[in-house]
Amino acid sequence: MDLYIVWFQDHLLAVVAVLLTVVLIYHYLIERDTGVKLSKRYRNSIFEAQSKVFLNATQYLISGNKDLAIREFLSAVDINRETIDTYFALGGLFRSNGEIEKAISIHRSLIARENISESVRLRALKELALDFDKGGFLEKAIETYRDVLKINRDQYEVIQSLCRIYEDLEDWGQAYNYRIMLSKVGHENQAETISHILVQKAKIAFEEGDFKRCHEDLDDAFRFAPSVSGKILRLKLFLADGDLEGAKTLLIELLKEHPMYASFIFVSLEEGFKGDENTTTGYKARLAMLRDFFLDLDDKELIEIPSVILSKVRLLKESGRSISAHEILKAWMGEHGGNTEVMKAEYIKLLIDLEMFEEAVENTKDLLDNLHQSLTKHFCSQCGYNSDSIFWRCPQCHEWETIKFRWKV
Repeated sequence: MDLYIVWFQDHLLAVVAVLLTVVLIYHYLIERDTGVKLSKRYRNSIFEAQSKVFLNATQYLISGNKDLAIREFLSAVDINRETIDTYFALGGLFRSNGEIEKAISIHRSLIARENISESVRLRALKELALDFDKGGFLEKAIETYRDVLKINRDQYEVIQSLCRIYEDLEDWGQAYNYRIMLSKVGHENQAETISHILVQKAKIAFEEGDFKRCHEDLDDAFRFAPSVSGKILRLKLFLADGDLEGAKTLLIELLKEHPMYASFIFVSLEEGFKGDENTTTGYKARLAMLRDFFLDLDDKELIEIPSVILSKVRLLKESGRSISAHEILKAWMGEHGGNTEVMKAEYIKLLIDLEMFEEAVENTKDLLDNLHQSLTKHFCSQCGYNSDSIFWRCPQCHEWETIKFRWKV
């Protein structure tokens, strides 16, 4: 017995090898018909490993640690290189992490595969376009977005991205084409945005002195929807065409419908006019007459509106008529209590211009006691973007005609 034990110990490795061989042969013979089940169990083990990786990656994403999340997704790729979704998740993470070149590389590798479906290839192409877009490679982004549309034209988000890019580039012709396309594939009404784009096209024609084309683009814009910027441009066209009476009528209509834009109107009328000397001289003369018409307006409805009064006061100051501006503003504040900080500040400036320093100091003290500080004159009602400049399309949220005047100092 002891001899057998010694022999077993000396040949343990050989015995184990023989036993394992016997077991494997047994399983091959007995369970060879259950190969599919073994394969399924193998796939389940991969799934469990990947699930754990995805869970870890999700936890890292929630905690804001993108680098560790990327590391986990790379582990998932090592476990199974055929899992397409892992590549998409990894590419999206690289893009959001600012590693654009890596994201581009992943999505290009997916597109180059021969064994993927057309739907996966289309998805990879869209992701590649987003990579180029996010990285600032606009020409490549446009080209890739267009490649997506060649495969499937009903891609709302892709068309929307092209609209945004062309509007940012101020390529209003292409912006118009893709907005029209967007209106056909989506449920949202694009009429107002298309109108704004046509107004921008008309502005370019106006600045180039092509008033005929300006009229045509503006008429097209109003067929889609009216806009403040469109009406102001039409006002400029009236002045350019010599139709002063039409300009006066439209000015009153604008002030009554959109009083908040009173201060924008005359600033806009002085901008962007180009023509020969005679045309320019005639335009400026009619603009001066329109300004005088506005300053002499005694419409009861309009003179109650703070923005209209403020616009009058500023125009009077610009023309050197500070005494008249002071009289108008003092009378208005007496009736309305100077209920806005802007009006109070404008009144103080007038007092200083007129060297009425004691009254200016007294009013300044009252203003400072109740001052709410703000840094800019205008803001976007949609996203809160701030600017001293007039903007018809918000540079931040890209919405049209959301500019508001800030009634604070």
